[in-house]
Amino acid sequence: MIPWLADPAAFPPVESALDDPDGLLAAGGALTPEWLLAAYRRGIFPWYSGDQPILWWSPDPRLVLVPAQIKISRSLAKTLRRGHFEVRFDSAFAAVVTACAQPREPSGGTWITPAMQAAYLRMHEIGHAHSVETWCEGELVGGLYGIALGRAFFGESMFSHRSDASKVALAHLARHLESRGFAMIDCQMTTAHLLSLGAREMPRRVFSEQLATLTSAGDAPGKWPPDAGAGLFQAR
Repeated sequence: MIPWLADPAAFPPVESALDDPDGLLAAGGALTPEWLLAAYRRGIFPWYSGDQPILWWSPDPRLVLVPAQIKISRSLAKTLRRGHFEVRFDSAFAAVVTACAQPREPSGGTWITPAMQAAYLRMHEIGHAHSVETWCEGELVGGLYGIALGRAFFGESMFSHRSDASKVALAHLARHLESRGFAMIDCQMTTAHLLSLGAREMPRRVFSEQLATLTSAGDAPGKWPPDAGAGLFQAR
């Protein structure tokens, strides 16, 4: 059994999350900024399908990428140096979320429901949600979005319509966050793709301890300049 939430201050300790399914912590609540900020500060995120109540998760272990430790393959480094893609920040947030919400398979669904899209658009409007966009010849071909809180970034989703487009976005995000003193990108769930890019698993207890410090530090909310990614790789 998991608790039903009625107050954003009432999230249970993450240690009480279920082992099966891994990390399921609570249900109910709302997707307002108050609820989302309270959740992220505790290392909790919403994830549910359209016919379910809001479900809140905190899996163990947690997949984390330290911005300075991203692994860039030779082929990706070559792509970055060529500058074939243009990378922009926060210039098409809604379009990135819409693209991420598209089913990966023709018969598949999506957890990025209209309610989730509206919630993160609101978080973008108040300066906590950001997008990194990969453009080619004026077309949006890849990108990602997530939440910035203190010196931690919580990755939510990414998409790619061209080879390496999402990897280029992630590489620019990592370099940008490193330059701003961010110490962690929360990748939430473990995937082979993210492990290949340098992410590593962290025990939930350690993750929570680090998060308590990072989310209370520095970096005030606000939109990132669209050209914040310019020159991040030519400079090295």
